[in-house]
Amino acid sequence: MKKAGSRIYTFLIFLFLYAPILVLIVFSFNDTETASRTVWSGFSLKWYQKLFQDRLILEALRNTLIIAIAAAVASTVLGTMAAIGINSMKKLPRRIMMNVTNFPMVNPEIVTGVSLMLLFVFAVGLFGGRSLGMGSLIAAHITFCLPYVILSVLPKLRQMDPNLYEAAQDLGCPPVKSFFRVVLPEIMPGIVTGMIMAFTLSIDDFVISYFTSGTTQTLPIYIYSMTRKRISPEINALSTVLFAVVMVLLIVVNTRQAREKRTVDQGEEEAA
Repeated sequence: MKKAGSRIYTFLIFLFLYAPILVLIVFSFNDTETASRTVWSGFSLKWYQKLFQDRLILEALRNTLIIAIAAAVASTVLGTMAAIGINSMKKLPRRIMMNVTNFPMVNPEIVTGVSLMLLFVFAVGLFGGRSLGMGSLIAAHITFCLPYVILSVLPKLRQMDPNLYEAAQDLGCPPVKSFFRVVLPEIMPGIVTGMIMAFTLSIDDFVISYFTSGTTQTLPIYIYSMTRKRISPEINALSTVLFAVVMVLLIVVNTRQAREKRTVDQGEEEAA
């Protein structure tokens, strides 16, 4: 009885979380002229067709992909370097740096967005640069993606035998070559996971992007602007596409993590 109650409770929780998304996906194929209309009028793909013919949506998609790719690559490089530096610190400095690193993750997004906006406006006024736009968006996205990359790479560094790097140098391998030949392959799964996480977070962000975008529009900002006007069923199709992309990326990340965990467990069993 207790097990059945637990299953029912779990089912209700998942139903509450995913029923609205399921309704949105279903009605993105509805042949109706109003997104707020919940009467099924017939199956149609016309809203997806109109979605990919809309110049403003395609421009917002292009901006989103440029920002997400740039932020993911930059935060991965910087986050990997930071993780290596933090891992080599002593216990107390490492704990302090980890607290500093984790702070952007627990800080409310609206506070981060407003503070970054004020910083960029001050920098524009001080150095006489251009107004907020693509540059400020990329910098903001790197800022909030960086901690996730660090937290993805650090566990791989801790799992690695610390003597491997020194052993490679003892065998005549230069320091830089030792890093790329020995350390980098060992931590590559964490780097790839961190990059995918950074890309997912960047492509999905609204709050911080809203405050630092200036006149540049990303997909989440464009969706928000659509909801303030007449709501077209295109928003259902666009939201479905975004959900599908993020879901696929999350499945890839979770699959990689599960495969790595199985590999580690098998290695421990063989060693025992």
